Amino acid sequence: MKNLSLSILFTFLFATGTMAQETDSAYVRSHYTKIERLIPMRDGIKLFTSIYIPKDQGKKYPFLMSRTPYTVAPYGEDKYKLSLGTFPALMKEGFIFVYQDVRGRWMSEGNFEDIRPQTLKKGPKDIDESTDTYDTIDWLIKNIQNNNGKVGISGISYPGFYSTTSLPNAHPALKAVSPQAPVTDWFIGDDFHHGGALFLNDAFRFMSSFGVPRPKPITPDKGPKPFKFPIQDNYRFYLEAGSVKNLKDKYFGDSIKFWNNLFKHPNLDTFWKARTITPHLTNIKPAVMVVGGFFDAEDAYGTFATYKAIEKQNPGANNILVAGPWFHGGWVRGTGSSFGDIQFGQPTSTYYQENLELPFFKYHLKGEGDFKPAEANIFVTGSNQWKKFDAWPPADTENKNLYLHPNGKLAFDKVGRTDSWDEYVSDPANPVPYQNGVQDRRTREYMIDDQRFAARRPDVKTYQTDVLTEDITLTGPVLANLVVSTTGTDADYVVKLIDVYPEDAENPSPNPTGVIMGGYEMLVRGEILRGKYRNSFEKPEPFVPKAITKVSYPLPDVAHTFKKGHRIMIQIQNSWFPLADRNPQKFMNIYEAEPKDFQKATHRIYHDTHNSSFITVKVLTR
Repeated sequence: MKNLSLSILFTFLFATGTMAQETDSAYVRSHYTKIERLIPMRDGIKLFTSIYIPKDQGKKYPFLMSRTPYTVAPYGEDKYKLSLGTFPALMKEGFIFVYQDVRGRWMSEGNFEDIRPQTLKKGPKDIDESTDTYDTIDWLIKNIQNNNGKVGISGISYPGFYSTTSLPNAHPALKAVSPQAPVTDWFIGDDFHHGGALFLNDAFRFMSSFGVPRPKPITPDKGPKPFKFPIQDNYRFYLEAGSVKNLKDKYFGDSIKFWNNLFKHPNLDTFWKARTITPHLTNIKPAVMVVGGFFDAEDAYGTFATYKAIEKQNPGANNILVAGPWFHGGWVRGTGSSFGDIQFGQPTSTYYQENLELPFFKYHLKGEGDFKPAEANIFVTGSNQWKKFDAWPPADTENKNLYLHPNGKLAFDKVGRTDSWDEYVSDPANPVPYQNGVQDRRTREYMIDDQRFAARRPDVKTYQTDVLTEDITLTGPVLANLVVSTTGTDADYVVKLIDVYPEDAENPSPNPTGVIMGGYEMLVRGEILRGKYRNSFEKPEPFVPKAITKVSYPLPDVAHTFKKGHRIMIQIQNSWFPLADRNPQKFMNIYEAEPKDFQKATHRIYHDTHNSSFITVKVLTR
């Protein structure tokens, strides 16, 4: 399963139940009655909805709903999911489970729109995802017998977005919502853009099937088939394509609406702003539990952005955060005892399911239990401990700067010399790969993988501290503050925060992949910024060739302890391929770039008393 990492695949498997054990299907049939309904919306469009009702009608049940663009299959009232909910305890707890194809997807009527904007002025027939959720809840409460009048909603990734959209002007019956790894901002930091750079591998693979138009309701057996890559090495496939424009012209033409919109809207304009849900998260009434993984390759940004927006815009809201050492959806897949090469020493996912998600829905939908979670429930890697904080980021932190020094040094002390820099050449014809080896698709493990392969390249600059004499725990956002120059007029900047293991670190036992942990460089957090957006995503600016320039940008939040005997490392590079598309290092609309536009550039990273490059981190003080 190592390579099965894309949102569409994960969420499809969650939705259809195909990750469950075969024995669970017998449980569903024996304990639930399935019905299918076309639920009318206020504009007359009907949404296909599968409803699983407990057969034991001796008591009333709350609804637990998921709205998805990834199909509610299997279709037919005699065909049952293999499991309900996202883990067995939820299924066996007893809810009325509701699964809905969102407007314009699969068997629902209407037209689909990616991350549909909120309708600001609503007439009686104006719709958005919030109104579709409201109308669905209203119908369920009035038409499904033996319900207790309470509804919960959860979803992972794109269904996480639909969970978030249930919050504005929520139906009074909606009592508990859990957006999990929610799609939140497709230009700044989720899925298909990071820091304004196109996340090429994910966007192309996802949209090559998901983005195919659906003229009328269809079932998955008649839906689009996965794109067949002519080259299995994804690095070589995208490099040989030559440009994003070439990919579009050769494989999509004008058939994929999303790709057309990329070309029409290269900068952060009203198109992208309208598709950002966070400004609309006001006057929140339901209880909210935002969930995500620190090593989520798709939507780590969305988790923290959603939680923080609700906190800022709703001071009195019942809003909590859960974040653990998980890949995309990892909190409900497996035990969460490890990820990639890294062991966590405990079943983190099992802990979450038993102590957070199940109690959250039982308490708010059934009035059962005594659910008193912390404001922020965080698993800190490195020290491998669950921590409970009164706020996120925690209040008991101190901002400190890790300064880049000459000769690859990194320290909390400022540089004492003048006229100091590192110089190197970045060549788009030989971009830095995001992961070692050859992959046929973007893996999820890259978020935590060993970075020694990158440190060996001349176009990756590496800085590390001396061996730590005490533990240092970082919690919250990381801010890159670089002072740079380039001979080009545009450049990407990738900053990676890395935990370097001591040379005598023990290998895992058993060790089927033969990993060497001595000197292991564990990626804790990496992020990219397209340099022309350093001052504004709305108004890109060229670099002045060879001019010393400041480039600052935030990385998503972290929670990690660098243990005594380890080192803290920073790596800086100008490509991350084919995770992100290549920058031609020329100021232009990159969606219009031809292969001839890509050029080498000489870069400098400055680290002296007048031009200090540093990384600002939040060090936990207790």
